[in-house]
Amino acid sequence: MDRENYEILQVSETATDEEIKEAYERLKKKYNEERWQDGEAGTEAARKLGRVETAYREIMEERAVHDESGLFGEVKTAIRKGDIGKAQSLLDGCDERNAEWHYLQSVVFYKKNWMNESKKQLEIAMKLDPSNERYRTDYEKLKARADYKTQSGAAPASDTSRPVDDDQMGGNACVNLFNTCVCLNCLCNCMYCCR
Repeated sequence: MDRENYEILQVSETATDEEIKEAYERLKKKYNEERWQDGEAGTEAARKLGRVETAYREIMEERAVHDESGLFGEVKTAIRKGDIGKAQSLLDGCDERNAEWHYLQSVVFYKKNWMNESKKQLEIAMKLDPSNERYRTDYEKLKARADYKTQSGAAPASDTSRPVDDDQMGGNACVNLFNTCVCLNCLCNCMYCCR
């Protein structure tokens, strides 16, 4: 769910497991050698080595959690390929709305940058499967990211929950209709006052 992990390993989200492992091994070797340098250079290399190891572990855990066969496997594949529309369509057609369905819906919302909706779906997934550590970990990451954006002066989490394309949710159509009505009302009032 976290594209940062892919950035740390310098691979795309559509990379194969083998490509990810190769990138991990390359960076691990590099930072493992550099961490023995004196001063800040060694300290920074040790930090980067820790990040690389964490990123690799989290990516592989996320990919290995469930069997990639079946409907949820198709959804994960679509998400990994960046085909969010297909992933959403597959989820919409699914009758079984269990914890994993809500988790995957959360991932789709996250990819659309709908943070509040993503958080809500993760909360449902955690209620349905309270022992699932992955749900809890991703929820904490999502909360931390929202808190960081709010504290750093970036747009509050509530602002980032709006879809990229408001027309998809009917947002612009409603706003445009409202604005048109207000303008017509003003024109009518002006015409009435001028008589």
